[in-house]
Amino acid sequence: MGKVQVNVYGKLRKKYPLTREIGTRGIIDVDIEEGESLESVFDRLGIRAEELYTIFLNNQLLTTKNSMAEHLGYQQYCEDCHNWDLCVQLKDGDTVAIFGFDMANLVI
Repeated sequence: MGKVQVNVYGKLRKKYPLTREIGTRGIIDVDIEEGESLESVFDRLGIRAEELYTIFLNNQLLTTKNSMAEHLGYQQYCEDCHNWDLCVQLKDGDTVAIFGFDMANLVI
């Protein structure tokens, strides 16, 4: 058993039940089982990948709909930052950041 923190930005903050807010980010603290996937956590929280534009995992770009992402110099979590397969396994202490379409220009 472990915990991850999901940082929620923009209009998504009003959509999901937050544990707390710090500045412009909402925070959801989530208990996870060992080896649980990001997809599973999103399912439990009711977060649909279709409403997301960009996801960071531990401050590295996991996936985005931005076609210029690989040219922007972000550290990437995996080679293909346009792969929306969210089966990546989370570990205790991981931090996820999610941005919706209203925040697309801020991650450039």
